[in-house]
Amino acid sequence: MGRIAGAIMGALVGDALATGCHWYYDLATMRQVCGDWVQDYRVPEPGHYHGGLGAGECSQSGILLVMLMESILKQGTYAETDFTRRLDEELFPQLDGSPRQGPGAYTSQSIREAWRRRVLEGRPWGECAGFADTTEGAERIIPLAAFLHGDLASMAAAVLHNIALTQKDVTVLAMSLAYASVLALLLRGVPFDAQISTRLMAAVRDGELPFYTVTGGRLDALPEGSGVPRAGELPSPDALLGPGYMAAAATDPGIVIEPAWKVSLVYGMPCAIYHQMPAVYYLAARFQGDFEGGVLHAVNGGGQNLSRAMLTGALLGAQVGVAGIPARFLRGLKEGEQYLDLAFRLERAAC
Repeated sequence: MGRIAGAIMGALVGDALATGCHWYYDLATMRQVCGDWVQDYRVPEPGHYHGGLGAGECSQSGILLVMLMESILKQGTYAETDFTRRLDEELFPQLDGSPRQGPGAYTSQSIREAWRRRVLEGRPWGECAGFADTTEGAERIIPLAAFLHGDLASMAAAVLHNIALTQKDVTVLAMSLAYASVLALLLRGVPFDAQISTRLMAAVRDGELPFYTVTGGRLDALPEGSGVPRAGELPSPDALLGPGYMAAAATDPGIVIEPAWKVSLVYGMPCAIYHQMPAVYYLAARFQGDFEGGVLHAVNGGGQNLSRAMLTGALLGAQVGVAGIPARFLRGLKEGEQYLDLAFRLERAAC
């Protein structure tokens, strides 16, 4: 069905669709500049974020996703040393530490912080992560979650270690892993309904997902001496409960968000992961079978619409497969044929 290819291409399409209208927090200005309804790729306005890119080009988030996918395919597995070598040799030499610079014409906070620690301070990998509370890690690991979706335990370990290269906030790690776990289940054909969180919590009880259950027959504490949780030592699994609630909200006739793009106003337009994920889950559950509808509502909600569209696009692509992504989006995506070839190769190699 092309679910893995659908997830990869869905993320890249969502990224490129939003690049031309990214970070407009005043929706009246966004509508004036970009039109009442963004429905295809567009050139970013000169002087605005990503200025200088063409229509259909990906941001640095998409570039990093492809970099990780290429590393997995080259190594036949997730090899952290190969991925960090690519960061050192291919990405970091193009950066100067400022935001509006670098591949994709913008470099996120977490990557800038890692660049500073790695390049300016000379720290080893493992000591370069910062406290950015954003979704860059979740965006980057989409091909890794897809590659290992058949083995949740292996997927969780790899995903957490990759995100921990650049982000160390435990809430970011927990919410990013929750997203990867939802993606893994969708790639298995599990429906995105209110029961998805029940399935995720069962995986915690079975030891497949490394969350520490803090409630049960008695109230336990984190294991003594654990300190700040590292990759694989996450506290409460509550991040896994959100997807089920959002799916229930999307199908509850008593809960009305119309038009659906206003989900960005309900949950917030900023970049922080706790604003982004509820909107992503809501749109991915509401627009099952309708890739275009879900991703365009993510884009037209403004604010940090690039992350919203990229993450929503991966979840919808996992549900509909690459055949469910409108052909005009695939044709208009710059380097789209190359990305599609990589995505299908990843699908063939996945466990």
